[in-house]
Amino acid sequence: MDLCNSINRRNFIAGTALSGAGLILSGSLDVRRSFAGQTASSEEGGKPMEMEVTATEDLMREHGVLRRILIVYSESARRIRQASPDVIYESINKAADLFRRFGENYHEKALEETYIFPAVSKTGGEVSDYPEILVAQHRRGREITDYILAATNGKGPTDGPKLASVMEAFVRMYRPHAAREDTVVFPAWKQTMSQEQLDEMGEKFEEIEHEQFGEDGFVKAVRQIAAIEKQLGLASLSQFTAPPIKM
Repeated sequence: MDLCNSINRRNFIAGTALSGAGLILSGSLDVRRSFAGQTASSEEGGKPMEMEVTATEDLMREHGVLRRILIVYSESARRIRQASPDVIYESINKAADLFRRFGENYHEKALEETYIFPAVSKTGGEVSDYPEILVAQHRRGREITDYILAATNGKGPTDGPKLASVMEAFVRMYRPHAAREDTVVFPAWKQTMSQEQLDEMGEKFEEIEHEQFGEDGFVKAVRQIAAIEKQLGLASLSQFTAPPIKM
């Protein structure tokens, strides 16, 4: 049995911190982050290692999955506008379904709207105004997801350019949305809690993830978006490298 899989990820770091001679922790260094992330096998169907992550890191890496869905939308919209034969509406539908289940029902409703936004709205200052805007964008996003799911549930939409415009609008909204959450809202939320409370929220988030997806919900989502990217020919990271500047 893989040792990493035999140890609860929420308890692993505590044991390591206690037994590691000379290990020094400070407020600016969270040792748990050295275990964060997933092995390559997560996307390739292999059994992943359990990794210790903080509550805020959980939120940010979930954004990583959602940003990869945005890439699917952006590339698919571009192909639709170019009348490319490489448009696969089934893959767009799968991406929208993943965004609905993992992004909207879990990340947005169960975590952000239930725990993050209420706390941030009470902090005062400019950041306290963000939750109202973010919730409005969540609602608009759900309307868009409804449309994408309906438009791609079959051979293809009757109005391809409209679908492209809708996906582009969604991407344009969600990029700054997620960026502000990562750089402003989540840090503000973290400041409202002690380390003990933050650890408790990490446990709570894990419980909710298991309730909705079973074990390894995040890993399953990564595998699903990786499979969609493969179907669309978007799996290779190197294809997104910017071309050299022509002199």
